[in-house]
Amino acid sequence: MTAKPAAAAARATVYGYPRQGQNRELKKAIEGYWKGRVDADTLRQTAAELRRETWQQLAEAGVHEVPTGDFSYYDHVLDTSVMVGAVPERHREAVRTDALDGYFAMARGTQDVAPLEMTKWFDTNYHYLVPELGPDTVFTADSAKQVAELKEALALGHTPRPVLVGPVTYLLLAKAAPGVAADFEPLTLLDRLLPVYAEVLADLRAAGAEWVQLDEPALVQDRTAAELNAAARAYRELGSLTDRSKLLVASYFGRLGEALAVLAKSPVEGLALDFTESGAGNLADLAAAGGLPGKRLVAGVVNGRNIWINDYEKSLATLGTLLGLADHVDVSASSSLLHVPLDAGAEHDIDPQIARWLAFAKQKTQEIVVLARGLSGGTDAIAAELAANRADLASRADAVITRDPAVRARTAAITDADGRRSQPYAERTVAQRAHLGLPMLPTTTIGSFPQTTELRTARADLRAGRIDEAGYEERIKDEIREVLSFQEKAGIDVLVHGEPERNDMVQYFAEQLTGYLATQHGWVQSYGTRYVRPPVLAGDISRPEPMTVRWTTYAQSLTERPVKGMLTGPVTMLAWSFVRDDQPLGETARQVALALRDEVTDLEANGTSVIQVDEPALRETLPLRADEHAAYLEWATESFRLATSGVRPETQIHTHMCYAEFGDIVQAIDDLDADVISLEAARSHMQVARELAAHGYPREAGPGVYDIHSPRIPSVEEAAALLRKGLEAIPATRLWVNPDCGLKTRGWPETRTSLENLVAAAREIRAELPTEAA
Repeated sequence: MTAKPAAAAARATVYGYPRQGQNRELKKAIEGYWKGRVDADTLRQTAAELRRETWQQLAEAGVHEVPTGDFSYYDHVLDTSVMVGAVPERHREAVRTDALDGYFAMARGTQDVAPLEMTKWFDTNYHYLVPELGPDTVFTADSAKQVAELKEALALGHTPRPVLVGPVTYLLLAKAAPGVAADFEPLTLLDRLLPVYAEVLADLRAAGAEWVQLDEPALVQDRTAAELNAAARAYRELGSLTDRSKLLVASYFGRLGEALAVLAKSPVEGLALDFTESGAGNLADLAAAGGLPGKRLVAGVVNGRNIWINDYEKSLATLGTLLGLADHVDVSASSSLLHVPLDAGAEHDIDPQIARWLAFAKQKTQEIVVLARGLSGGTDAIAAELAANRADLASRADAVITRDPAVRARTAAITDADGRRSQPYAERTVAQRAHLGLPMLPTTTIGSFPQTTELRTARADLRAGRIDEAGYEERIKDEIREVLSFQEKAGIDVLVHGEPERNDMVQYFAEQLTGYLATQHGWVQSYGTRYVRPPVLAGDISRPEPMTVRWTTYAQSLTERPVKGMLTGPVTMLAWSFVRDDQPLGETARQVALALRDEVTDLEANGTSVIQVDEPALRETLPLRADEHAAYLEWATESFRLATSGVRPETQIHTHMCYAEFGDIVQAIDDLDADVISLEAARSHMQVARELAAHGYPREAGPGVYDIHSPRIPSVEEAAALLRKGLEAIPATRLWVNPDCGLKTRGWPETRTSLENLVAAAREIRAELPTEAA
């Protein structure tokens, strides 16, 4: 049956696109600038060329309207802070002296000035810089970046649509600035911020923008009546402006819920909605609200966050329903394509059959164009594409890799007892203290040490055949010996081997598990110039052989101090992969957990007494709606316990989390039943320690005192001050001393000094403790 053509031709568009370039040219240029090898003009030229290439690629694919302003040197929320003049007092002089250096100082800090706090962008692994606001904040418009990039696109002959973070989301993402009362609500600044947005919109209109996109993903979360009223007021005011472009308010990552009616009634010209993450939610809500008469609807029917091919027939059915609910329907991805790699066509090492199932940003763009053509011209217009799509989907459904009967039988046999330690924490901790003999305020690190040029050269030499496997392993052993020697001399109590053999905390394990695929060029931005290559979780998971035992036991043979075994937890293995979408996440998590359980018990059997299973993604993956939290947290915490509960009471289980808001999952942290948890706390000034205390968290904790995402070296006094704050919330008998996160991205000189200062601070505080505590 031929689908009914749209009344007017549907257009293809995207909300945003990856920034880095095919070979991460932006990362290399920015890091070269930081090191003084690239000047500012060269950096700007590189950025302009990347923007030009992106717009040209989109236009050639058939995208009718290209995004501008979504490009960033570091982070689009930081760009918004600059646009509205929300520069913290401590950074203003740097920004006045040199705008580019000041921008990077806000992102990374300097030796003298701390950076902005960094946390996760909703439920993704992208990190944004948190705006710092207070009752005295004065906003001023600076539309230079947005206008300049709009004019670039216009000069190249494109139809551009500037993209801005919306004012409501910007304020809801902000926090009280240092020194401001913790209960300050940035949303109270809305009336002060809206005139600044109005000025920016007027500038964009004057520069030639027909449409402007305002991103409001915060509205897919649970919102109070006051917050919804603020959104209504914001778009009533912005929509009523006379000197502006047409406004497209974009939401993504889920269902708008009550906010849909608010935006539908506002005097804006268009809405962009997610019809993938939300399932049928937005579709049903849109119908219940009476549709969008007189407005443009941009339908996000291609998943912008995962890498599996689209189901064209399913998407066309959704689009066909939407034709009756809006005056004009255009086609897009469900979110910015920032969250997927650039081009699956560059992956020449993946089985060609499996490669047919993958769609990165370039392929998703093509899918959007095909769907727009099908919506406009009917299914006959895309008959060949539909046939190929059906074949590819069938190929995946029938593939051997997707189902392993042995794995499924093992997960089906899981019992409640498999997810519980043999003794409660109160009894385990006594056995662990006797076994480990650690001092008060024990010091440790999170796991990784700097990945030096020598290590990267060794990997390249191995791949190129310049050294053999034996030569490579000797280099790894040398690095482990150096890392352990430094830690012993520095006085660290619980050591790590530094992970020199590992490329990434998820990829390293994925490459050793069945069911996973690795990419060669699948880079995705995590923050700033930090890019990761998420592996592809395509089928059932099992562990053919031990993954970490050899190197951990080698490290332990070199020292009398305990060496931690280091693993990545099941939730993080899912969250930082492109996970299969053909079965419930909880089922996949159990498969990964059982593979890790085998590794944990093998580590213990080979003499490892401290095992850390990192779960930095536990909070990140929390659904955006509260009514979905319980089901997620049940399988998430169960999978962690399943991975870690097969050990003896005297074996100490650690976990680690970083750069997220933990206050709303403290009970889940408790439910993990880990013996020790380390968490990010330096940038947030020990907020998490206070949250743990408020909950009555009964176990040991290490809120970080060294912010490893900044090149700053914390002084002894700074680390000691943070420790004293930590002791206000956590007793000395349960407080550990550690950095915020792993040290992989730092250099050795700053790492040495920072960790020496950390140990000195711990010793200073130990000396201050009452005799009975120490």
